Amino acid sequence: MSIFERNPALRWAVPAVTAVALVGGGSAIGELPASAGDGLQARTAAQLLVDVQQASLDGLSGTVVQKSDLGLPDLPIAGASGGTGSSDLTSLVSGTHTMRIWFAGPDKARMALLGTLGESDVIRNGQDVWVWASKDKTATHYVLPTHDAADKSATSPDLSAFPTPTALPTSPQDAAEKALAAITPSTDVTTSGTATVAGRPAYELVLKPKEATSLVAQVRVAIDGTEHVPLRVQVFAKSVADPVFEVAFSAVDFSRPDAAQFAFNPPPGTTVVEGKAIAGPGATDPALHAPQPGSAGMPTVIGKGWGTVLVAKVPVPDASAATSGSTSATTDKTIAQLMKFVTLLPTVSGSWGSGHLMAGTVFSALLTDDGRIVVGAVTPEGLYAALAAS
Repeated sequence: MSIFERNPALRWAVPAVTAVALVGGGSAIGELPASAGDGLQARTAAQLLVDVQQASLDGLSGTVVQKSDLGLPDLPIAGASGGTGSSDLTSLVSGTHTMRIWFAGPDKARMALLGTLGESDVIRNGQDVWVWASKDKTATHYVLPTHDAADKSATSPDLSAFPTPTALPTSPQDAAEKALAAITPSTDVTTSGTATVAGRPAYELVLKPKEATSLVAQVRVAIDGTEHVPLRVQVFAKSVADPVFEVAFSAVDFSRPDAAQFAFNPPPGTTVVEGKAIAGPGATDPALHAPQPGSAGMPTVIGKGWGTVLVAKVPVPDASAATSGSTSATTDKTIAQLMKFVTLLPTVSGSWGSGHLMAGTVFSALLTDDGRIVVGAVTPEGLYAALAAS
């Protein structure tokens, strides 16, 4: 299990694409050592990979600054508000935002998005999850499922798919070498000296996709020289010189936060809503389950590594629910508004059919006239090729 699976706070701070690439998502790690500096010993990229996999946190808190300029147009989506200084969680796709993060184990984590007129928090404390928006004076409470022995036995994996004992690595370094041997085709990963992030010395890894259709030029990851956790991630596009996405700690503390940080009591005047139960293995209501692999509701994944493209069916709005106040009605309204916006995008066509294209700096999205949405961090030609192959 990687540090990103054990520590949910890190998933808030580090883009998943980088976490995957670091711990086994498709890279060839170069053997050039990070040059010693800031009091750090020289480390190869393979050694840094082992460091990240072995990192263990008792706790963490800090301030994170995220900057996004993905080339997205303003979307007229119901309930969404964006831009620098917004405290709406939907605004994180663009602009500059400041967040506070607290982590005290896999079942205690909190993220607060700070805006000029308020804040929005996501808080987990045991099985309870709260989503709170101070500006709207609303709080939604969810309860995570418990996983008892019966649940675990019912969902145990097929052991026949696991490697034999003789194929298992016998040390962290051995595990790293096996991972590197298996993920060669997609990415070159090298070291690039050291950096200082949040006042702490850090090693830097550079990830460069090999796919010609990838819009990503490189991803730079700064790893704390002592605690071995990512402190900063920068994503560079091929079309611009400055980072199109950056998330970095401006201050960080590796001591365990006080338990009071995770105890949420709705302030006076807050409207509290009980969210729909999050499905567990024993849930019987089909509405609570995510689409199963192979079902019509599941996206199709085409390609591998940085060239991966997702193809999914666009839900059809239910006109009969448009006047209700339900979550599904809000979703239907959002879809309807988005469809109106899509008609303003450029029209494209090919052997796969026709549709409307949205091109960002590090992603492309296509809505076909037959109701499919196609998204990837690739050129439009990469989307067309994926559709032709589907």
